[in-house]
Amino acid sequence: MYCYARNSHEYWGYGAGLDFERTILVKKNASELLEKKLKSKSWKPNPIVFSGNTDCYQPIERKLQITRQCLETMLKWKHPTGIITKNALLLRDLDILKEMAKLNIISVNISITSLSEETRRLLEPRTASIKQRLKAVEVLSENGIPVRVMMAPIIPSLNSHEILPLVKKVSELGAKGVSYTIVRLNGQIATIFEDWARKTIPDRADRILNQIAECHGGTLNDSQWGRRMRGEGTIAKQVKNTMTIAKNKYLKNARIPTLETKHYLDLKNPQMRLF
Repeated sequence: MYCYARNSHEYWGYGAGLDFERTILVKKNASELLEKKLKSKSWKPNPIVFSGNTDCYQPIERKLQITRQCLETMLKWKHPTGIITKNALLLRDLDILKEMAKLNIISVNISITSLSEETRRLLEPRTASIKQRLKAVEVLSENGIPVRVMMAPIIPSLNSHEILPLVKKVSELGAKGVSYTIVRLNGQIATIFEDWARKTIPDRADRILNQIAECHGGTLNDSQWGRRMRGEGTIAKQVKNTMTIAKNKYLKNARIPTLETKHYLDLKNPQMRLF
């Protein structure tokens, strides 16, 4: 209900509400376009992340395998790659991810906003269970694939109390880092989220909405770069301080490695090996 990607559906002429949940836009030739870009003379090997708008492992991926095809292309070109997902379907592609990890060209970000299944079902229906996501963190870590957990977003009075136990749990499963954002309800999402909150959790709706607004200067949205993802004010500071304590306690020596670019450069420009 909080997803910032809802607004992008309006760009394509759909609504940010039910249309976002019912209509999925598919780029069937994504891997072909990707390879064309990787082969272009002007392309520099900055990490490409799957995917920053909607989840690259939503259920239709089981059938279409577009993400898998793109990962095969990335492995073929030995290009640094990131993944952001809240779905355990990515373990289907463990064979590719293991090969990429050997070259240090992959890191995975698993979105886990809560350890509570009840909260997960309220906020993120039709996504992988918390148990499945935690298992994904464990399996990836066991196979040498760097994993960061994203507690994104943190929603005051809904999951903000879970920072310490969540960081503790994922650190025990091998996560190399944890990041977070404070929820912001931009565009139509504010109306959608408020309607959902008043119908689904009416006893907490006012408190949650007021505290979200407190994090963003009195409004539910903040578009200011550098501030919008962390918020401001007392509540945002408390969240930041708690996350700092959690990282120092459970992830003090954990690091996500910098992804390697030399393999791609060597493959694309073999003559450079002579120098």
